[in-house]
Amino acid sequence: MRLANSLRELLRYPSAVAGMIIILVLAAISIYAPIAIPYDKAIELWRGSEQTWYRNPKYASPEWINYFRSEKLAKSIALSTAEGTATKEIVTDDKGSSTITMTFPFEYTANVFPQEMILYFKADYKEKKPYVSATWLTPDGREIRLGDFSVDKSQSLWFSQDPKIKLRLGGLDAQEGLFVDNPRAETRNLLNGQYMVKVVAITFEPDTDLDVEFVLHGQVAGWAGTDHLRRDLGIALLWGTPVALAFGLVASLLTTFAHMAIAAAGVWFGGWLDELIQRITEIFLVLPFLPILIMIGTFYSRSIIVIFGAVILLSLFGGSIKSLRATFLQIKEAPYIEAARAYGAGNGRIIFLYIIPRLIPLLVPALVAAIPGYVFLEASLAVLGLGDPVLPTWGKVINDASANGALYKGLYYWVLQPSIFLMIAGLAFAMLGFSLDRIFNPRLRGI
Repeated sequence: MRLANSLRELLRYPSAVAGMIIILVLAAISIYAPIAIPYDKAIELWRGSEQTWYRNPKYASPEWINYFRSEKLAKSIALSTAEGTATKEIVTDDKGSSTITMTFPFEYTANVFPQEMILYFKADYKEKKPYVSATWLTPDGREIRLGDFSVDKSQSLWFSQDPKIKLRLGGLDAQEGLFVDNPRAETRNLLNGQYMVKVVAITFEPDTDLDVEFVLHGQVAGWAGTDHLRRDLGIALLWGTPVALAFGLVASLLTTFAHMAIAAAGVWFGGWLDELIQRITEIFLVLPFLPILIMIGTFYSRSIIVIFGAVILLSLFGGSIKSLRATFLQIKEAPYIEAARAYGAGNGRIIFLYIIPRLIPLLVPALVAAIPGYVFLEASLAVLGLGDPVLPTWGKVINDASANGALYKGLYYWVLQPSIFLMIAGLAFAMLGFSLDRIFNPRLRGI
């Protein structure tokens, strides 16, 4: 009943409702992330080389950038015969030779030229290599020969790096010359519409097979963009959510309840134990918290488990113990505590069932408000280069962006996206914590 009344009171504050909605969304993302991208796969992808992300261009902005631009950037495209996203027809003659025709149609609607186009060949043969002929078909019906050559078992054709293609385009780079209406004219216009790459392969042995993949690197890729290693930043933004929330929530819960238990035990037993707790608390108050964590990360381990353990140990005797002690001193003298002692209740029962529960409603707002501090602490350590080297987190993304000069290169999305996630998470818990404080603390209800 009391909980229901508190919830109804909480719903009266728009800031609390907004905070709870944001927290629920973050919680939903935290549940979705490990389901959509299991932990092992996320680590494998995040630690993968450029070969893992060969389909992505470097430094690509998120695709939603185009909604705010009048000049549309090119989207990255990947079409593969092995995956069924491109057509593949095989005609075999009575001598065992085959003609394999593969087509890669795509619609080009951007107002700028792409970064690069590549054909990746995967051939399966015994001795005689397949011979391929690649052609570029434009929306106005022109055919431009890309090349004729034998292919190895693994080979690639980078359009911009082939001097023969450039020569056929009158000296223009492939990413420009293949998309204009007349490469040899003085005035050239980018031509939008349906393009097609056609690859015809001739095999000379039975059971020879060939798969081809066409990749176009644009200026935008995915919903979060890419970094200097072509990695999809969406992985770090998704997985950074459960990491940040778990770190902040667990650290806040453990330290808050530890402070309550330590303060209550010191007040109840008094004497040398209370004095010892107060002196230890004063020592911890003057310890350089962040420098100690930096030293641990630098000289010992950057594992998030080690850093989390160090945070808990350094926070066990926080400043709130002194304020809690003052409140517990008043509760200790309450009549119901005297009654409990009279009927023989044990020390543990009195501390954990009679003293601490009286203060829990007042500590709930402090617990919620403390979560952003731990979230920002984990991100700050990662930004300083002391985050877990394995986990993809918001702070790690900001650190990579800073190390690779994202702001100097105008790659603002790289820094802004994780920063916005951090700010939204901090704002949500701050709004909810302040509203809870107004509910449980009558002196603040008029604010």
